[in-house]
Amino acid sequence: MSAPSLKKAEVGDKPTSFTYRLIRYGVWLFSPKWRIEGAENLPEGPCVVVGNHSQMYGPIAGELYTPGRHWVWCTGEMMHREEVAAYAFRDFWSQKPKAVRWFYKLLSHLIVPLSVCVFNNAHTIGVYHDARTLSTFRESVQKLRDGDRLVIFPECYDEHNNIVHAFQDRFVDLGRMYHKQTGQALAFVPLYLAPRLKVMTYGRPIVFDPAAPLETERRRVTKALMDRITEIALALPEHTVVPYPNVPKREYPRSRPLEVYER
Repeated sequence: MSAPSLKKAEVGDKPTSFTYRLIRYGVWLFSPKWRIEGAENLPEGPCVVVGNHSQMYGPIAGELYTPGRHWVWCTGEMMHREEVAAYAFRDFWSQKPKAVRWFYKLLSHLIVPLSVCVFNNAHTIGVYHDARTLSTFRESVQKLRDGDRLVIFPECYDEHNNIVHAFQDRFVDLGRMYHKQTGQALAFVPLYLAPRLKVMTYGRPIVFDPAAPLETERRRVTKALMDRITEIALALPEHTVVPYPNVPKREYPRSRPLEVYER
């Protein structure tokens, strides 16, 4: 991928500030340069790319390297000045040793301007778990109808195996909403990110079945996505997996042997 431009956004692109473009260039400059594999699995039209989070590697790679016009789901609280600090400390640093938590509480306030700038200028859609949830889905379906791709990292803290944590499943509802508005079946494309190998691999899509009960599709699609992401990881050379939780590096799992956890 070529370096991000510092010039003003072209017509048709989301307007962005110069500060954000400078930050984006710096992130591109110092973050891993990913090799993309399996891009032939991406449909020509709209789709939902679903990947493992790999801490911050997932959102960064999703923003910088996803082919074509795309929008990344992000935590909505990180877009609002009055919500950033509380969310950042709770989600990123609340498990730090008590002796240093004061530092991370301070840091959670210091990052507020940076967070607001980045998440409001990047190609992002805020995700909420309150009354604002419907706005997330409405905006997302509109982007799909415009022909764009969505990029989602739906892992939660429940363990699934040593490759990927369990997926939250409500994002699958996009399939029903998109079919209702367009009459077309939506494709969900699995993505595995291996930061230590600097490889991001797209797998074969799973197509939403609008004729099946929604609860059934939630289970089927999420399981199929986790299974295909696991298959991709195991097909790569053995490597250290960067997990969703922000745990010490000595606790990072290996891609082999496969370990499946009871839930």
